[in-house]
Amino acid sequence: MGAGKMGSFFIDLLSFDHEVAVYEKDARRLRFTYNCQRFTSLEEIKDFKPQLVINAVTVKYTLPAFEEVLPVLPADCIISDIASVKTNLKDFYERAAHPYVSTHPMFGPTFANLNQLSEENAIIISEGDYMGRIFFKELYRKLGLNIYEYTFEEHDKTVAYSLSIPFVSTFVFAAVMQHQDAPGTTFKRHMRIAKGVLSEDNYLLQEVLFNPYTHDQVSQIRVELKELLDIIDRKDAEGMRNYLTKIRKNVFE
Repeated sequence: MGAGKMGSFFIDLLSFDHEVAVYEKDARRLRFTYNCQRFTSLEEIKDFKPQLVINAVTVKYTLPAFEEVLPVLPADCIISDIASVKTNLKDFYERAAHPYVSTHPMFGPTFANLNQLSEENAIIISEGDYMGRIFFKELYRKLGLNIYEYTFEEHDKTVAYSLSIPFVSTFVFAAVMQHQDAPGTTFKRHMRIAKGVLSEDNYLLQEVLFNPYTHDQVSQIRVELKELLDIIDRKDAEGMRNYLTKIRKNVFE
């Protein structure tokens, strides 16, 4: 479901070894899909009788898309998502009366090289259908991804750390930045990251930051900024050396 960037990626990935169909309400997006059947109606899905559904729509519409398609799916069809935000998904799956599997490819089309993923990660939620988990484990292994298995709760804690801190740091950079006529290399790299992050869907950014585990992670930024500002105000050279030693250990060790 969904022929956006990640949906199209999975279509290409699966279409050579499986019979694949894509359901997409915006017919214009279907122009860029190949080696698959293209559906714009629920009746077509019903006739296709899928064994597995991958929900790749925008995070905001993950649950509504599931609700829409469930009535036309075979009872034994495995339903799955690749959402980076799993809010309310566990509860939904438990009442959906379908086998399910939930995964999170920890790479996006904004920054990742989709042709070279050996340095990227994927999370497979340990709760859910065994065969569904095996399917995605084999698929991600073929891509060379580093695979981790977490519960829904462990996933949300990981995302709170791995996404919220970079997102908030980028927001702060964007909030105080001024355009430079002759920007340096570091500034240009930060700008490139900011443009990538801020091109993401508003709802996705919101839901990452509204994760119940995000507050404590973001609070650490405030603590560190207070310490750094204190060192700057006192022009404490020794304090700065110690601070740089501390953060270099975080990065390089």
